[in-house]
Amino acid sequence: MRGYEADAIAGWLTGTLLPGWLARAWTPGQPGYVELVSPDGRPVDSAVRTTLVTARLAYVFSHAHILGVPGALAAARHGMAFLWQHCRRPDGLFSHRCGLDGEPVDAKSDFYDLAFVLFACGWFARASGERIWLERADAVMGFIETALAHPDGGFSEDTLGTLPRRQNPHMHLLEACHALAETSGAPRWLDRADGLVRLMRERMLDLATGSLGEFFTADWQPASGRAGLVREPGHHYEWTWLLYHHDRLTGGTSARALARTLYDFAERHHGQGPAHPVVNEIGPDGGTLDAAALLWPQTEYLKALSARIAFEHDPVAAARLDPHLALMFERFVDPDSGLWVNRIDASGAPDRAAVPVRVLYHLLLALAEVVRVKRLVAARG
Repeated sequence: MRGYEADAIAGWLTGTLLPGWLARAWTPGQPGYVELVSPDGRPVDSAVRTTLVTARLAYVFSHAHILGVPGALAAARHGMAFLWQHCRRPDGLFSHRCGLDGEPVDAKSDFYDLAFVLFACGWFARASGERIWLERADAVMGFIETALAHPDGGFSEDTLGTLPRRQNPHMHLLEACHALAETSGAPRWLDRADGLVRLMRERMLDLATGSLGEFFTADWQPASGRAGLVREPGHHYEWTWLLYHHDRLTGGTSARALARTLYDFAERHHGQGPAHPVVNEIGPDGGTLDAAALLWPQTEYLKALSARIAFEHDPVAAARLDPHLALMFERFVDPDSGLWVNRIDASGAPDRAAVPVRVLYHLLLALAEVVRVKRLVAARG
């Protein structure tokens, strides 16, 4: 890829990244998708499949089809079939993990997983034009709203009532509601999204610092010990993007005030200069708790910058976008193969562990947003 113009990034997505991952992650006739690959791109064999990775990859290939990648719709359909025929149990619930034949390995139904099942339904319905996936999304949401509804607001982590509670699955449910609202046009999805934004503001936001907690007790108090202090800048940036788009979809103006609060907190503690990687964890005072950097927070920073450019006409965000793209491709993502290093340590040294395929969801969505906003800016003149 030469340069970071919109057309160059778009061409890399459809010419390198997505075709490469179609070949690595999907084999017709084989159950589900590959979930890990070696650093050189070879599949890491496993007899286990997860609802989370299956749903994320079904989204990826649905989006790839919309972008015009040959074969992507068949790959997405393969994943949706595996979700409904194997990850989904005979009783209608989804296993957290299952064998290649669908036999449950971990039979609990997990809220985080289900948020991505909904997200995949929204995107596959858009890609395929098949309304049945919207009906299936309604059924999954019905389960969440009945079996997982928590008396203190929001939803339980899973059917086992695991603690601590997390903000993260609620954030991804918001993302899924947005996707389903855009695909279906049904107002009920935005009504649900409004409730999730309200929950974040009332239960998850630390007003004293303008930061977002990660882990909570059953009644939404900060979890004990270190967990209650953790703030993930990547999630601040991810919420920033979602909140701006929430106002776009609803015609509101209040969510962007929350977006500014979260963005400002993360930016105050971003690090040394505009091209410093986003670290994994900081405390409510901005002190570093985990100075290593995963790939996914870098992608969420790109989405937050894109939102600031699109909705705020922010010149500082515009100046930071290309340097952060350069950082991501220099230190994490190989532009020739579309493979990536998932983590660099506090000194910047790469971790050469197996590559988790689930991160492809973050990379595709972020770069598609960058392309869209760059073209929007060009059209504005």
